[in-house]
Order: sequence, then structure tokens, then C-alpha cells
Amino acid sequence: MMKSGSMFAALVATLTLATPLRAAEEPVDPNSIDIVDAIECRLDAPAYMGFALALNGEEKIAAKRHWVRVATKNAFMNEYDLPAPITVAGHYSTRRIAFTASGVLAMLDLADPNGLAREQGIENAVDPSPLLEAMIASGKATPADIAAATTSRKFLGEKIVVDRTEAPAAGESFGAHIVVSRNVSNVTTHPGKTFYGCSYRIEVIGKDGEPL
Repeated sequence: MMKSGSMFAALVATLTLATPLRAAEEPVDPNSIDIVDAIECRLDAPAYMGFALALNGEEKIAAKRHWVRVATKNAFMNEYDLPAPITVAGHYSTRRIAFTASGVLAMLDLADPNGLAREQGIENAVDPSPLLEAMIASGKATPADIAAATTSRKFLGEKIVVDRTEAPAAGESFGAHIVVSRNVSNVTTHPGKTFYGCSYRIEVIGKDGEPL
């Protein structure tokens, strides 16, 4: 039986040969990947995974590019300062990026993410409006409760760019469900900042199409 790590590595290698967002006949060299392309969802998921694994792997891409690791209060992010600014989402400039378990984000000096989200056609999945309506309709919420909900500035939204299922090929025992999504969010550990980037998710599936 193939171990999960080996199975995932084999899956990434196999899917790299499949038709990606950036068409390629052969696996993409992680050293050739532009970080802006990764942030803007211009990569296929296997290519991004190979790049993320190479950041501090044998290729040491982060060190080669002179990215400086930054201490963070958020245990779910690995942050880097870039030697030169990048431009994302058309006109937002930053030198700070952050990697999560499934993707990469640009950290923007933007206190309110709503303007950027509107530009990208991304809605807030934690919009307080339905909660406010329910609180008011109940007649039980105090003015303080309503004020707290009204001033909530949490934003978490995504727009699916790719949602594709790769069935197991003939003679193979696994395939994949691939989802690539553009994200806009903020977090309490980084007040006054907005995160914009891309999530690349690969879920291993069996011949029946169910997750393994």
C-alpha cells in the first residue's frame, strides 16, 4: 500500500502533466515561478505545490531570492519580506507576503478590504447583515449587541477560479479534486491589513470519486 506522502508526491507529479491554467507539456521548474503569478491564481495546483515545497527544500528558493522570514503572531502563516515591492490585483503594492497551509497571500496596507473585494467580485462569507436582521427581528438584542455586530470588520471571502476533478487514469488507483480560489480576508493578528491571494487545494480521490 502506498503511503500518503508518497501518494501525494506521485499525484502532484502526475497532475503536473495534465492540462493546467498555464498550459505546459512538462513539469514546471519551481525556480521559474513568479510569486505574483502564484498570488494571482495563474498557476495550476501541482505547479504551486511544487513551488511551495521548494521554498525551503533542496532548492532553497526563498534564500536564493533573498526573502527574509518575519516573526508573526499568527501560527497559521509563514511571512516573508521581499527585497523589492510587487504589484497585485492591478494596483496594490507590497513587500510582505504570507504562506498558509494551502496558498500564498499578499499583505496589503489596507484597513478596509471591502473595496478590493468589490473590485474582485468577492463577497464576504461572514457578512454581519443577516445576523443584524435576525437580532433586530428577535427584539431581544440590546443596543450594545447591535452596535458590536454592526462594527464587526471581519472579512473572509473567496471566488472559485478552478474546480476540476481528475478521475484516476487507466491503471491508476487515485485521482484528484482540484480547487483554486482567489481570496480576500483580514485577521485580528494583523490589524489594518488586508490579505489578497490564492488558495490551491488538491484532494486525493479514489476510483469511486470519493476522498481517500
